[in-house]
Amino acid sequence: MSLSTSSDRTHAERLAELTALDAWWRAANYLSVGQIYLMSNPLLREPLSREHIKPRLLGHWGTTPGLTFLWAHMSRVIARDDRESLFVTGPGHGGPAVVAAAWLEGTYTERYSHVSRDGEGMAELFRQFSFPGGIPSHAAPTVPGSINEGGELGYSLAHAYGAAFDNPDVLVTCVIGDGEAETGALAGSWQSNKFLHPVHDGTVLPVLHLNGYKIANSTVLDRIPRSELLAQMEGHGHRPYVLEGGFDGEDTMAVHERMAEVVDEITAEIDRIRSRAAEQYAAGAEVERPRWPMLVLITPKGWTGPTVVDGQQVEGTWRAHQVPLTGVRDDEGHRRQLEEWLRSYRPDELFDDDGRPRAEVLAVSPVGSHRLSATPHANGGELLRDLRAPGIREFAVEVPAPGIANASATGTLGVWLGEVARANPDGFRVMGPDETASNRLQALFEVTDRQFLGERRDGDEHVGPRGRVLEVLNEQLCQGWLEGYLLTGRHGLFNCYEAFVHIVDSMFNQHAKWLEASRSIPWRRPIASLNYLLTSHVWRQDHNGFSHQDPGFLDHVLNKKPEIVRAYLPPDANTLLATMEHCLRSRDLVNVVITGKNEQPQWLDPEAAVAHCARGVGIWEWASNDAGSEPDVVLGCAGDVPTIEALAAVDLLRTHLPDLKVRLVNVVDLMRLQDEREHPHGLSHRDFDGLFTRDRPVIFAYHGYPWLIHRLTYRRANHTNIHVRGYKEEGTTTTPFDMVMMNELDRFSLVMDVIDRVPGLSVAEAGLRQYMGDERLRCRDHTRRHGEDAPDVVEWVWPV
Repeated sequence: MSLSTSSDRTHAERLAELTALDAWWRAANYLSVGQIYLMSNPLLREPLSREHIKPRLLGHWGTTPGLTFLWAHMSRVIARDDRESLFVTGPGHGGPAVVAAAWLEGTYTERYSHVSRDGEGMAELFRQFSFPGGIPSHAAPTVPGSINEGGELGYSLAHAYGAAFDNPDVLVTCVIGDGEAETGALAGSWQSNKFLHPVHDGTVLPVLHLNGYKIANSTVLDRIPRSELLAQMEGHGHRPYVLEGGFDGEDTMAVHERMAEVVDEITAEIDRIRSRAAEQYAAGAEVERPRWPMLVLITPKGWTGPTVVDGQQVEGTWRAHQVPLTGVRDDEGHRRQLEEWLRSYRPDELFDDDGRPRAEVLAVSPVGSHRLSATPHANGGELLRDLRAPGIREFAVEVPAPGIANASATGTLGVWLGEVARANPDGFRVMGPDETASNRLQALFEVTDRQFLGERRDGDEHVGPRGRVLEVLNEQLCQGWLEGYLLTGRHGLFNCYEAFVHIVDSMFNQHAKWLEASRSIPWRRPIASLNYLLTSHVWRQDHNGFSHQDPGFLDHVLNKKPEIVRAYLPPDANTLLATMEHCLRSRDLVNVVITGKNEQPQWLDPEAAVAHCARGVGIWEWASNDAGSEPDVVLGCAGDVPTIEALAAVDLLRTHLPDLKVRLVNVVDLMRLQDEREHPHGLSHRDFDGLFTRDRPVIFAYHGYPWLIHRLTYRRANHTNIHVRGYKEEGTTTTPFDMVMMNELDRFSLVMDVIDRVPGLSVAEAGLRQYMGDERLRCRDHTRRHGEDAPDVVEWVWPV
C-alpha cells in the first residue's frame, strides 16, 4: 500500500515522508521527556548535571510516545488532504505529548509569546511543566488544541461525538487509553455511533491505545484474546483496524510505514462512507448507518524510554506509567541513563543551533488552522454564534390574576424550545436520558425528531436519522455529548430527573473546573453555558417513591466557584420561560434550573415574570399585607411546591390572624441570598435586610435540603431568626401533599412555625396551633383512608 493516494510516488518520496514522520515523532518525544525532567540545559549542550534536573519529578511518560506517534500520523493525512480535524486525548495525563506537539506546530508560541520556538523558549517550556506557577501535567485548558483534560478518565469518546454533531467537515480522532476503556462512561460511549449522521455530522475515529497497563496493574482489554477484543469492537458497530508495533526492538521506520498504510486505509474508508451517504441523501433514499472504522493501536507502554532500570523491566510494563527514572538528581547512574535516553532521539538532528525545529521536522505538519493544536474547534468560542430564539411573550401563559390559571411549566417551555430548535437547525441540541416526553417537553417533537440511526420499527414515534433531540438512557453520555458540543461552539440543554442527575456529579466537577481555568486564559473565548433543566423533582416523585426523591444536586453544584455556577427555582411557567431564555444566552456558566412538570397554579403574568426574574428575588405585594410598615413575619419561598405551600400558609394566616402583618418574598435566583462579596449575584446587606428585615422572624420554605439556605445566609444580620423548612430525607410512595407533610414543609407546619416564632403568639394562639396540628392529622388520615389527598388541599386556590 502506498503512503499516498498518488500512484506515481517514488520509493525516495515515500522514504522522505517516513523520515519526516520519524523526525517529528522523535522531536515530540524529546520535548516530552524534557518537560518531565529538565529545568535548564534543554538542548544538552553540556553534560547533564544535578542542577539541570527538577527537584520534583511529575508527569506521565507511559502513554506519551503513543500519543505523539498518532499525532504525527494524523497530521500527515490532515496536511495531505486539507482536512479539518480535532484530536481528543483520552489519556489526558499524557500532557507532555500534547504540549510538545503544540510547541512544535508553533501554536504554543502564538498563544504564549514568552515560550518562543527556540532554545530559550524550550527551556521555559520544560521548566513550567508541573512546576509551581507553571502549567498542569494534564491536557488542561492551557493547552492549545485540547477540549478533554483527562484528569478523570472516561469522557473522551462522548466528548468526541459531541464535537462531531452538526460538524460535518470535521474528523475527530479520539485516543482512548485501555485503562480509560474500563470506565462505565467510556463503555457506554461506544453506543454513540448509532446517533451520528454520516452527512450532517462529522466523523469520529476512535483509537483504542492498547499499551497493556494502568498505574500499577494490567488492563482488561489487553488480557483478553485479540479475537474477543475485535469481536467486541465489531459488536459496537465498528470495523476495527489493528496496528501493532514497537515490540522486541522492531525497527521504528517499519512501524511508521505500516501505520501510514493503516491510516491511509482508514481515511479512504471514511471518505467512501461519507460519499456513499451523500449520494443516498441526495437521491432521497434512507441513509444507512455506516460501520465506521476504528483503530486498535498496540504499542509498548513507555515506548522508546528506558528498557531496564535498576535491573527491573520498565518499557512495556506498568513501571513506565509515570516517571521511569526517579532518582536522577542524586543517583549518578540514573542521571547518566536519562542523558542517554534524551540523546537517543538525536536532538542535534532535530533542532538547529538556536534550538528551532529544523525544516525537515516540520515537513509533516499541517499549517494554519489545520494544525491539530490550532483548530478553532478546540476553542469553541471562536466559532460560537448567538442563539437565535423567539421572544417569550407569545409563548407565555395568560395570568389574569395570581393563581387563576393552571399550566405545566415544562409543557409551556417545550413549545418555546421547539421554536428554538427550529431557528437553530445546526447549533442547538436538547439531550436527555429518555425523559424528554416524561418531563413534558414533548412539544419539541412537533418540530424535530429524536436522532437515531439504528433500526426503526413500526410504532416508533418521533425517531429519525436527523433531529435536534438526542436521547440515550445514560446520563454520563448525555453530559459528555453536551460538553463536547458546547466546547466546540454550539448551544444546548440537558434535561433530567432531579434525583438521577447525581450520576454526573463528577463530570459536572470536571467541566466546572475547565470553565474556571479557561476564564483566566485570554485566548480561550467564552463558550455557551452548560444548562441543566431538572424536573420530575423531589416533591412530585410521590408515585415513584424514596429512590426518586433527592434534591441534593444543588448542594453539590454550589461548592464550585461562584463565578461559574448559578441556581434558579422558577415558581411557574412564565418565570421558567424568562429564566431559560436568560440561561441559554449566557456564557461560561453552569446554570441549574429546577421546576415541576405537573399542572400547577400560575402566579405571574409575562411582564411581572420577566421583572421578577431580572430581580431574582422580590416581595409579592399581592400576597403581602405589610405595605407601609414593617412586617411581623416574613415568609420566604424558593421552588414551585414551596411557593404553593407558603401562599397557602399566608391564606390561612389571613383567615385566622387577619391583623398579623405578613410579607411574602419569593426567590428565583438562589444566589441572591448570598452576600454580594461572595457571589456576583449576591445582595448587599442593605438590600437583603430591606427584604427580610434585620430582626423579624423569617420562615423559609425551600425546595431542597434546608441547611443550604443557612449556608447561603449565615453572614446576614438576621440569620439567627431564619427558620428553614425543606426536604429532610423523609419520603416514600405516597400522595403529593403527604410528601410535604412528611418533611414538615406543608402549609399547616408553616403556620405553626409562625405562631412559634412571632413574639406573643405562642401562648395567645395555642388553640390555633393545635388546630393546625389537627389539620395535619386529618389530611394524613384522609390519604390513608382514600389513597388521595383531601379535596380542600387539592382544590385550594389563592383567594381573589
